[in-house]
Amino acid sequence: MTDPVWVPLLLSLKVAGWATAISAVLGTGLGFWLARWRSPLRELADSVLTLPMVLPPTVLGYYLLVLLGRRGVLGEILAGWGIELVFTWQGAVIAAAVVAFPLVLKAARTAFEEVDPQLESAARVLGLRESAVFFRVTLPLAMRGIMAGVLLAFARALGEFGATLMVAGNLPGRTQTLSIAIYEAVQAGDDDTANLLVLITSVTCVAVLLLASRLMPRRRRRAPV
Repeated sequence: MTDPVWVPLLLSLKVAGWATAISAVLGTGLGFWLARWRSPLRELADSVLTLPMVLPPTVLGYYLLVLLGRRGVLGEILAGWGIELVFTWQGAVIAAAVVAFPLVLKAARTAFEEVDPQLESAARVLGLRESAVFFRVTLPLAMRGIMAGVLLAFARALGEFGATLMVAGNLPGRTQTLSIAIYEAVQAGDDDTANLLVLITSVTCVAVLLLASRLMPRRRRRAPV
C-alpha cells in the first residue's frame, strides 16, 4: 500500500508533467510567432499572453471556473460530451498549465529572437523549406533557452496552489497536490507531515532551478580590443 504522504507527490508529478507538456507545445509555438511577428500589436499580444504570470492565482481560478464550469462557455459544451473537468485531476492540469505557460512563452520568444537570421537564410539558400528550416536550424539553436523555460514551468506547475484549488478542489488521492496537502497539514496541526512535504517540494524545486540555470543561454564576453 502506498504511503499517504507520497500520494500528493505522485499526483503533483503527474499534474506538473502534463501541464509542462501542454505549456511547452503552446509556449514554443506562440513564442516563435511573437518572435517573428512584425506588428504594432505584438507587445499587446505578448502582454495578454503573459497575464497569468502576474494575475493572482485565485483570479485565474475564477476565470477558469467561469470558462470550464457546467454553466461556462466551454464547460456546457464539454458536459454535453460527458467530459467534466472541474474537481478532477485533468482540471488541475489545465490550471497548472495556464499558470506555467508564460514562463515557456517568454523563454521561447527570447531564444528565437537570439537565433542568427543569417543561418536561417543560408538554410533557405540551400533549398530547405520553411518547415525544415524551423525544425533543423531555428528550433535546435533555440532549444537550450526553451528547455530552461520548460524546467521553470515544471517547477511552477509543481507548486501551483490557488488556481488548482479553485478548479480541482481538495480531494485526497484525486486532486490533492503537494501544495494543497501542505496547506491542509498545517491547518490540521500535523507539523511532521507538513515539514516532510515542504522538504520534498523544496528539494525538487531547487534541483529543477539548478538544472534550468545550467541551460540558460549565456552571452559570450567580447574579447578586449
